Amino acid sequence: MNMEVYLDNSATTRVFPEVAELMTKIMLEDYGNPSSMHFKGVQAELYVKRAKEQIAKLLKVNEKEIIFTSGGTEADNLALIGAAMANRRGGSHLITTRIEHPAVLKTMEYLEQQGFRVTYLPVDNTGRIRPEDLQKSIRQDTILVSVMHTNNEIGAVQPVAENGALIKRMNPRTLFHVDAVQGFGKFRIFPKKMYIDLLTVSGHKIHGPKGIGFLYVGEKVKLHPIVFGGGQQRGIRSGTENVPGIAGLGLASQKIYENLDEDTERMYSLREKLTEGVSDMKNIQINGCPGREGAPHVASISFRSVRSEVLLHALEDKGICVSAGSACAAKHPRPSETLKAIGVERSLLESTLRFSLSLFTTEEEIVYTLHTLHEIVPLLRRYSRH
Repeated sequence: MNMEVYLDNSATTRVFPEVAELMTKIMLEDYGNPSSMHFKGVQAELYVKRAKEQIAKLLKVNEKEIIFTSGGTEADNLALIGAAMANRRGGSHLITTRIEHPAVLKTMEYLEQQGFRVTYLPVDNTGRIRPEDLQKSIRQDTILVSVMHTNNEIGAVQPVAENGALIKRMNPRTLFHVDAVQGFGKFRIFPKKMYIDLLTVSGHKIHGPKGIGFLYVGEKVKLHPIVFGGGQQRGIRSGTENVPGIAGLGLASQKIYENLDEDTERMYSLREKLTEGVSDMKNIQINGCPGREGAPHVASISFRSVRSEVLLHALEDKGICVSAGSACAAKHPRPSETLKAIGVERSLLESTLRFSLSLFTTEEEIVYTLHTLHEIVPLLRRYSRH
């Protein structure tokens, strides 16, 4: 009898039941527009205010520094395009890494077309940038550095506070943007302590709804809007606020931090069980940061002589959902830029799967997954054309 096992939580997560309940109540009962002046509008506005309070408290920032967006992609676009355009007088040089999410890399490509110059930092074989590379790249005309917190494919965690301190020491005017879509809810992040000016978070990676996210914008940061309209959210992001989504995001943020230490400890243990359980199989490689240096929820594993897609569907037949790379690009399979950047050998680029865990992942599911891998990988290798 197949068991259903969802190990694709870096792509999206199951919503907390309390979040779904709250959103349903707002959609059916408290459905006012927060810009309306009557009591229904005031009621809706209170939900938005409450969510800002919940998030600001977790980050130890001011409520007015939280701008709601349609998700991580829009928040990254707003941070990069908004900051680049607003600070163009100070220079036209931007810095990022080779392993960012496409929402950052594609936006950087767009900014290059607009006349900005971009330096792409390499990473070591664990997926981290080297401080000396960052230091050498910062110039007088560098207006923005964007380095992700946690990588979505291999779970590499950057030393964010150290990067922030280095950037401000080299050039105090340079803004520091952090895409924390995979890091928020797994690590404590305090922008003011970590020298972060702009921080991206997405709702559906933390057991909140899809179609909602936020950008933390430090109070002294100048941003040009990229969406124009009714001037909501201080004119930075126009459009009627998605009240059910915003309330759901606020509650999910609060809930995911309630038992953070216990939850991450449990995820690390399950991840270790998974990686140790496959390591006795032949021709296996675990990519990214070893042990607890990486994120608690992501394991990137290469299975030599087995194509990713074939193994993905073989696992799917047994009820196990995993990913063959970044879900945001998974419908267009091509070798992962992240795996290339950390030096994974060419023959393994298309033999790699990502297993990503959540608060809801159980030991029983990991045991079932290991049993299934031990059963099907040798079979697939036998029929492989390699």
